[in-house]
Amino acid sequence: MTTPTSTIWLNNLKTVLLLGALTALFVVVGAQWGRAGMTIALIFGAGVNLAAWFFSDRIAIAAMRGREVDARTAPDLVGMVDRLRRQAGLPMPRVYLCPHDAPNAFATGRSPRKAAVAVTQGALRLLDERELEGVIAHELAHIRHRDTLISCVAATIAGVLAWVAQWGFFMMGGRREGQNPLVMILTVIVAAVAAAMIKSMISRSREFAADAGGAEIAGTPDGLISALAKLDAYSRRVPLVQPNPAQNNLFIVEPFGGSRTLLSLFATHPPTEIRIRRLESLRTG
Repeated sequence: MTTPTSTIWLNNLKTVLLLGALTALFVVVGAQWGRAGMTIALIFGAGVNLAAWFFSDRIAIAAMRGREVDARTAPDLVGMVDRLRRQAGLPMPRVYLCPHDAPNAFATGRSPRKAAVAVTQGALRLLDERELEGVIAHELAHIRHRDTLISCVAATIAGVLAWVAQWGFFMMGGRREGQNPLVMILTVIVAAVAAAMIKSMISRSREFAADAGGAEIAGTPDGLISALAKLDAYSRRVPLVQPNPAQNNLFIVEPFGGSRTLLSLFATHPPTEIRIRRLESLRTG
């Protein structure tokens, strides 16, 4: 099976539009302090996120206590990753096993050649071979789509806006003459909240793209459909102890997911039932 071109095009277009919206928010906020204020905020945010870009894979794996495995220590898992990455046309990623009962998986790394795939012990116990293939294929699709790059760009802009919102009161001395300080602060706060929402929307859009790409790599959406249903149900009963919520977008299902509160506006994953419906549509696509 192949992912419909219209689906890929629509997801990519949505990502471009959302990134454009983030950039527009940044320009609006920066304009409150003129070019100098915008330059300072940009340098600060870019520096923080540049460090995250180079070290985010190590940070994520260390936070999850991942242990690298190979064909000797985990032959079935590593063999499955190797076979699927060949089908995806990717270099062999590093493979990690995380000692968590909560079933989940994630991919990280700034490029396909620096990529890693990690699976929890809970996922290995819960999922059968077909379902695990669907999950691994989904993570390989993230790597092929270079979603870590997209996430880094979004995080840079959103992070700068959050920083400006936090320190905006201290930057008031540099405001332009005649500018209403209350309007400036409200502009920054609203923009920071909007940026967080847009960043979450970008993550959700990339999950749809990775679902479709994973189904293509595995050759069928069936394994991923079944895996998502299981992972969603079990993640509600066995929450993942994740020390850094900022990394929630890495996982195949969001840790502590399932809430129907206002916080769902900032969720990094679409509702699982919608993901499953879209995957089911690929059976006849």
